[in-house]
Amino acid sequence: MPKVAIDKLVPGMKLSQPLTAPNGLVLLSEGTELTDKWISRIEDMNVGFVHIEGPSDPGIPREEMMARLDARFAPVEAQPHMGSLKKIVRDHIETLYAQS
Repeated sequence: MPKVAIDKLVPGMKLSQPLTAPNGLVLLSEGTELTDKWISRIEDMNVGFVHIEGPSDPGIPREEMMARLDARFAPVEAQPHMGSLKKIVRDHIETLYAQS
């Protein structure tokens, strides 16, 4: 369920979470299919993003993501449990790219 910026919304997308007002009032329910009219109204609400159904797009190539992971863990990989933690994060990254 990716977060999508309002300027990236297109008709046919469906909300994966309700859109609520600051006071908690549900403005659009989960599963609402967006139309040009709904998108225009959401833009008028000054909302930054909404949650949309579908897999998240990581936005960068898998190889670059793995290189960043290796670089982040390089200084601490020898410490207890860091290798296990890195494997957990690596497995999670793999699932993100398997969905795309």
